[in-house]
Amino acid sequence: MGSGEAAARVRCVAAVPCWVSLMARDLEDAKKFYGPLLGWEFEPSPDRFGPYVHAVTGGEAVAGLGVVGGGAIPLAWTSYFGTESADAAADAVRERGATLAVGPLAFDAGRIAIAADPAGAAFGIWEGRPGRARKLDVPGAPVWIELRTPDPFAAALFYGEVFRWDGRDPERFDVRWEHDRVVLRAEGHSVAALAKEQAGGPAGMPPHWEVSFAVPDTDRALALAVELGGGAVGPAFDSPYGRVARLRDRDGARFAVISPKG
Repeated sequence: MGSGEAAARVRCVAAVPCWVSLMARDLEDAKKFYGPLLGWEFEPSPDRFGPYVHAVTGGEAVAGLGVVGGGAIPLAWTSYFGTESADAAADAVRERGATLAVGPLAFDAGRIAIAADPAGAAFGIWEGRPGRARKLDVPGAPVWIELRTPDPFAAALFYGEVFRWDGRDPERFDVRWEHDRVVLRAEGHSVAALAKEQAGGPAGMPPHWEVSFAVPDTDRALALAVELGGGAVGPAFDSPYGRVARLRDRDGARFAVISPKG
């Protein structure tokens, strides 16, 4: 997030993941990897915390990339949940025995915090310009955000209490059980899910929010990621939502690509 033309297009959607961001070791190197892989162009977005750019595809700002300090910090994509009050959400995190790592901090696009749920999965909190959920049907957009955790029901209770899932307008927001997952829907679209996976499961990861970006051809994207210096975390596979490949970038940050079903 940040100022500039792209920031004006980004909107905070309460209760659901509405932004994804990566803090890379080398911003230019990350751009050389993700740009060709996902068809991104980049717009500078000055930020008080250091260099930061918006990834843009189809005229939409779909993700942010910044620079992390220190070489020993594991790199990962962070999913930010929208909220009406970053302070209230941060208080709810602490009250439920989870970890508030950073913030809330004020910056040009609102207020943010970084937290970890009781199982250790990191996520962001964002209080910003309000908007409504919409489906981005453009290649390179984050189209599926999924929590991989040992107990999705306990996780759903935690996130439901932090982001007040109960009591919201059922015409605009609902939580359901679908394809062995707890699925969040907003404005008629499935926007995220919580799925069971043992720590150190098939992806070799502890509990985490997995970001999946849309691509026209998953197998081709997997091969391109390897050519660009990244790697595959297992073979591509078919899911209820499309064909998926779990990947890592040049610095080891993990993400996924998916060819969504119509």
